Amino acid sequence: MENYTMEGRTYRYYGQEAPLYPFGYGLSYTTFRYRDLVLSPPVLPVCANLSVSVVLENTGLWDSEEVVQLYLRWEQSSVPVPRWQLVAFRRVAVLAGQEAKLSFQVLAEQRAVWARDWRLEPGTFTLFAGGQQPGQKTRAPSEVLSAQFSVTGTARPLRGC
Repeated sequence: MENYTMEGRTYRYYGQEAPLYPFGYGLSYTTFRYRDLVLSPPVLPVCANLSVSVVLENTGLWDSEEVVQLYLRWEQSSVPVPRWQLVAFRRVAVLAGQEAKLSFQVLAEQRAVWARDWRLEPGTFTLFAGGQQPGQKTRAPSEVLSAQFSVTGTARPLRGC
């Protein structure tokens, strides 16, 4: 094998064509609403981790489970990167009419890019939180919230943090 690029081979690199059954595809017996996506801090040093919280509310009539998914998108990068990357997920049971506040950590190493070695770069990033991938079209409605954060400092090797 001579071509090691992942272009066109995984959901992260399909370009404009979406996979038939993307990660998180499926139906639910109830409906969920996402709200209050908070990224802390909104501006962080290049080696720091990001804290994320989001509220998931079961707005339907049935107790059910939801797989909450977090995706990261680089707004600019010195090397080619995926459209977005899954950085966290959690299956959560929520009773009908109830809500759950979820907390996640997005580690600095999850923002690393490959440029002859793993590197962390400053810049702007978008984090998505929801029950599906960003922009996914499904029969069952599911919200995907988004918020941006910035990374400051100078680019450095991941092992230098």
